[in-house]
Amino acid sequence: MAFFQSIKEAFVKNKDKDKYLSGLGRSRKSFGDRLRALSNSFNGVNDELLEQIMIILLESDVGIHTAQKIVDQFEESASHIRDYDSMEDYFISILHDFYNQESDEDIQYNENGPTVIFMVGVNGSGKTTSSAKLIKYYQDQNLSVAVAAADTFRAGAVDQIATWADRLGVPCIKGKPNQDPSSVLVDACRYAKEHQIDILLADTAGRLQTKTNLMKELSKMVRVCDREIEGAPHEVWLVLDATTGQNGISQAREFLEATSVSGIILTKMDGTAKGGVVLAIRDSLHIPVRFLGLGEKPEDLKPFEINSYLMGITKGLESDE
Repeated sequence: MAFFQSIKEAFVKNKDKDKYLSGLGRSRKSFGDRLRALSNSFNGVNDELLEQIMIILLESDVGIHTAQKIVDQFEESASHIRDYDSMEDYFISILHDFYNQESDEDIQYNENGPTVIFMVGVNGSGKTTSSAKLIKYYQDQNLSVAVAAADTFRAGAVDQIATWADRLGVPCIKGKPNQDPSSVLVDACRYAKEHQIDILLADTAGRLQTKTNLMKELSKMVRVCDREIEGAPHEVWLVLDATTGQNGISQAREFLEATSVSGIILTKMDGTAKGGVVLAIRDSLHIPVRFLGLGEKPEDLKPFEINSYLMGITKGLESDE
């Protein structure tokens, strides 16, 4: 149990551990409980066990191709394992190494002015709500924040983010209904520079129906921001609804063809029992998961951390009970 003990020690030091435990509770019941149930009939690493692990992964929405890779890696070096605890410990270490968070680049912050972060994603993914939660996240780090209401075509989108901005006490730069969103971003970038804002969040389009329009719109937004603030946008975060599972990955591919996505925000993790989608996203898209939505409150968006994720979906702190 050496590996599990090491991630547990890292987990208990994480200030977000309680939120990970509660937010991933449904996934833990479907994934961790089913994994532990294998101890009742464990007779070594054989075909039957590998099949059961494959089923657990698939039903956790890991996806067939990713699940097969994980099972293959596990099978390669697990034949010598004779007891369940050692098997479980080794399997968790496989999941840890498979995600490989150590290879992720750090979030790029602009040292010479405002950091511009584009929020992209389809309508209904939680994009605007995640923008509001990010306001709270950066406020808690004593950073100044402004938001650009650049989703100017969806009815109510501007009012929604403006209401959140007002509630959290940050400026919201907005235009008129159906205004060119790029012009809103120009105004927002200029405001951020003039007022020495640390973080400018741009709530951008999720409503375009064709890939061609999406590419044109996002490309224009990138160009106008870069003219106003060098290197902007510094981050482009794609918001995906965890409850949509593999369908969310299909959506993501559309945005990946339209712009350079640098990270994923996975919302509504507390509302799904299929938390394995994190591994599918990593394997399919090769993009880091930056944040998990683990509840509905503004403070419930938490930075993704692999040890906390694995503890949350497998064992929690039940070994202390």
